[in-house]
Amino acid sequence: MSYFHWIAGTLLALIWLSRVIDTTIGVRTLVNISRPEWGRNPATEQGSPRVTIIVPARNEERAIGEALSRLLTLDYDNYEVVVVDDRSTDTTGKIMDEVALSSQGKLTVVHVEVLPPRWMGKAHAMWSAAKQASGDWLLFTDADVMFRPDCLRRAISYAEAERADHLVLFPRTIMKRPGEKMMLAFFQLMFVFGHRPWKVADPKAKDHIGVGAFNLVRRQVYEAVGTYEALRFEVVDDMKLGKVIKNAGFRQRNVLGGDLLEIHWAQGALGVVRNLTKNFFAVMSFQWWRAIGFCFAAAFLNIMPFAGVFLAHGWAVVPYVVALGCIFFLYFGMSLFSDVRPWYVLLHPVGTLLFIYTMLRSMFFVVQNGGVEWRGTVYPLDELRRGLV
Repeated sequence: MSYFHWIAGTLLALIWLSRVIDTTIGVRTLVNISRPEWGRNPATEQGSPRVTIIVPARNEERAIGEALSRLLTLDYDNYEVVVVDDRSTDTTGKIMDEVALSSQGKLTVVHVEVLPPRWMGKAHAMWSAAKQASGDWLLFTDADVMFRPDCLRRAISYAEAERADHLVLFPRTIMKRPGEKMMLAFFQLMFVFGHRPWKVADPKAKDHIGVGAFNLVRRQVYEAVGTYEALRFEVVDDMKLGKVIKNAGFRQRNVLGGDLLEIHWAQGALGVVRNLTKNFFAVMSFQWWRAIGFCFAAAFLNIMPFAGVFLAHGWAVVPYVVALGCIFFLYFGMSLFSDVRPWYVLLHPVGTLLFIYTMLRSMFFVVQNGGVEWRGTVYPLDELRRGLV
């Protein structure tokens, strides 16, 4: 048993230490566009580039009014908003129409009554809106994202200065309950673990990122990668948009923004579980063996350092302590940018178990239903597998 703990502990210590070093160096290279130098006007010789903001929405009556109101008060001088009512059964469409009446022509509403075959609802909504866009840039965002007035101006300033083709701005996630903080802290940690944001700009690295809250794409690049029609049956469409853009050789950039962009993504720990259930099995390409492998790997990486401290004896405890120290350091770093306090590291094993449960729940529901069910629509598993990018 002592040999096992020496091997397992040393492996865990090396893995987590490498993550600390990579993350510490990498995060420092990410630009924060909320800083004063990015507050300048992005005008070129031809004037400010025109931007079309695209917002898909289905049954979003709770947040859509405020979200659209904020978009209409951006301090950028050349943009339009195209919002899509994707078969909503609540008052979402009515609220959109009311906001459009007072928008002085800046907001256009597209009502989708029927979803065509072999389309995900959100992908179809994005595609439908982009067909009506007049912008040089397309900004794909979600219906519950709240923009600060200078958000778009700063993003365009950076994108034009960097000659970027695709810009991702990471939102500030509002966390109100301890369960949300526990789950989202774990999610953010694993996200950075698997998708190194600082490597996205490296054309030699395979790392890519897309974020549903803020995917800003040049119009010509969007068309060059096949538009959203190329992602018509992708569950994780935001990440896959980043993937096809990166694989096509275009310039991709990620930036931080403080409170330029905010989203309250889920209510409580179980809210996070429900929101991720749709996506998790899709992230594993709907392959059961990958899902099970994720569960074992997640348990080993995230629970074993805590368990090993109590199970190992003598000097064999040391590498487990090193691994735990690395995890704590990452939580401390996270506390500098979010409302997650360092002591949430004590809930890390609980978050791990809930994420494993979410993966198994996602796999079970997809297999049981023969596909993904999301907001009243069932998407068949066979078609989802054929539509994977």
